[in-house]
Amino acid sequence: MSAGVVITGGGGGIGAALARRFAADGARIVVADLDGDRAAEVAAEVGGTAFAGDVASEAGVADLITAARETLGEIDVFCANAGVAPFGDAHADEDAWALAWDVNVMAHVRAARLLLPAWLERGEGRFVATVSAAGVLTSLGSAPYSVTKHGALAFAEWLSATYRHRGITVQAICPQGVRTAMLEETGERGKLLMGATAIDPPQVADALFAAMAENRFLVLPHAEVADFYALRATETDRWLGGMNKLQRKMEELPGDA
Repeated sequence: MSAGVVITGGGGGIGAALARRFAADGARIVVADLDGDRAAEVAAEVGGTAFAGDVASEAGVADLITAARETLGEIDVFCANAGVAPFGDAHADEDAWALAWDVNVMAHVRAARLLLPAWLERGEGRFVATVSAAGVLTSLGSAPYSVTKHGALAFAEWLSATYRHRGITVQAICPQGVRTAMLEETGERGKLLMGATAIDPPQVADALFAAMAENRFLVLPHAEVADFYALRATETDRWLGGMNKLQRKMEELPGDA
């Protein structure tokens, strides 16, 4: 039987590209999105099933897993792709931090909590986390996004380190700029930081499938992120100095201070 795949945030951007790529590979798809109309459009396109719901809560994740199992039977692949990127520095309000934490980290934890028992029993399962390069580097302009994406990567690493010998495959997708609505919302800041190297969502899906063929944990649609990651680890002050230089350039943009 073809794989049963669940994709959160599947109504557009990277999520929709993943749905199309998995469908082209013969998978049976559940497209989940907060926007039910967008989920339905993508599901209709790929011959899948739409789920309208919010993964920002424990109940929302549980409802998704229950509905997906009713549709697919086994969930073979879970793509934790939904994400939020609120602007804000250290003074971002508590609600922004709470939402980023719930969607970018706890949605992954809550899904894994429900998926792992069945996966461990049968010795097979794949968890794909859309993390962003912010998780391996940082994200200037959004402390909540950067911190929670680091958390998402940390949880994915923990899952892989803990369960890979028991058949659980974990992958973390870490692109820089991707031409999505989220990138558009960053305005001139986003253009400065990511515009020149931004890629299209199907390129992210292709990078995932290349990594899946090798069961490779880190999925880097922008190959240069590996070099930045190494620099961050081995020459931390040099890397921080470079990031601060970008910060100062951002502050020269109109409307920034």
